[in-house]
Amino acid sequence: MANGTGRDEDFFSRLKEGLSKTRKGFVKNIDEMVSGEKIISKDVYEDLEEIMITADLGPQFTYDLIEEMKDRAKRKYLDSPEALKNIMKENMENILRECEKPMPIPKGELFTIMVVGVNGTGKTTTIGKMASRYKNKGIPLMLVAADTFRAAAIEQLEIWSRRIEAPLIKQKMGSDPSAVVYDAIHSARARNTNLMIIDTAGRLHTKVNLMDELKKIKRIMGRELPGAPHETLLVLDATTGQNALSQAKMFNDEIGITGIALTKLDGTAKGGIVVRIAQEMKIPIRYIGIGEKLDDLRRFRSEEFVNALLE
Repeated sequence: MANGTGRDEDFFSRLKEGLSKTRKGFVKNIDEMVSGEKIISKDVYEDLEEIMITADLGPQFTYDLIEEMKDRAKRKYLDSPEALKNIMKENMENILRECEKPMPIPKGELFTIMVVGVNGTGKTTTIGKMASRYKNKGIPLMLVAADTFRAAAIEQLEIWSRRIEAPLIKQKMGSDPSAVVYDAIHSARARNTNLMIIDTAGRLHTKVNLMDELKKIKRIMGRELPGAPHETLLVLDATTGQNALSQAKMFNDEIGITGIALTKLDGTAKGGIVVRIAQEMKIPIRYIGIGEKLDDLRRFRSEEFVNALLE
């Protein structure tokens, strides 16, 4: 138990460190803005709005928060800078708590995760880290290289499969991704595999082709294994800020997303995008990533995230 707690504390420290750029541009500005004021004056609201929009917290969150502050100020509940931060903390936690939903893997049946996202978000690395987590829990799993358009993606997944000693289903570069997935489902059943994680292509510049391809993969999976894919996990790069939100909307509209993994939270000044994505998309945030280490991908916990951002 002590070891687990130590790991959690270590992750929290690294999460806090990772969010330091966001915190410096956000919390520090708020502290400076209200420092020395016994009560929050009306002209503070405009500055506050600008700071929150810049941190990618989004117009809706900003509007709701400022309206609540004004309301509390009228009732004399907003009497210190600390009170202001407490309201912010409460509101963030309320939004993020709705999206804090782990992804349980049922035992004794084949559970499939189709991982999607544009190139460069850390999709394949996220798959490797997820697979490592599940392997350590004793779950028999298989990796599937359905990004057949980039040799590097297949090679990267191969390295992960060797590293965690999990089977990999692949075909030669340029193969039909749906055929790879078809083979994988039949192979997984034959081996009594509990979990199958599928890497897919993310060529955004050919958006129509990409979405058609992903829809075809989903159709084939649903036909061969009713209910599949059980999870369609979108990997987003937090450093891209509002672009990450646009990608989430596009993928959700086109193929339907059931979970999100947010990567590269270390070193971004746009950490507020997590709150905006949660508020506008209301899709479970399964994982957050804060670095290159194997255990730098963790289950998303709303309270931990808000504390790391605001403390």
